[in-house]
Amino acid sequence: MFRNKKQSGFTLIELLVVIAIIGLLASVVLLSLNSARAKSRDAKRVSDVRQIASAMELYFNDNNAYPTTYGPLVPNYIGSWPSYPLPQDCATGTYTAYTVTGTATTYSLPFCLGAQTGGYGSGAHTLTQSGIQ
Repeated sequence: MFRNKKQSGFTLIELLVVIAIIGLLASVVLLSLNSARAKSRDAKRVSDVRQIASAMELYFNDNNAYPTTYGPLVPNYIGSWPSYPLPQDCATGTYTAYTVTGTATTYSLPFCLGAQTGGYGSGAHTLTQSGIQ
């Protein structure tokens, strides 16, 4: 008269194991995502600096002098002045904008990379008429 009904469903232990595995996978993905974001910021910095260098050289070819600020470069030599990707990845120095300084024969633009990117090591770098140091 009594039937043994098989109970279906998951035990508490099984549910806790699945939740722990999902939590572990989520933390690994988030760590990878943060690393990818930092690499992306550095790649954007290198790309922006190369664009600025091209604009400076184009201006020099037309005027036989470098501009002392970025004002004369926009919009004829560079569409718009790039914004510096934040947060900064360097502990030293304050890098929150691309700031060109110089004279008619030289220019300097400091920037910082958080990790090795595009053949350039991590840390502070400077773009000059000679290239990136």
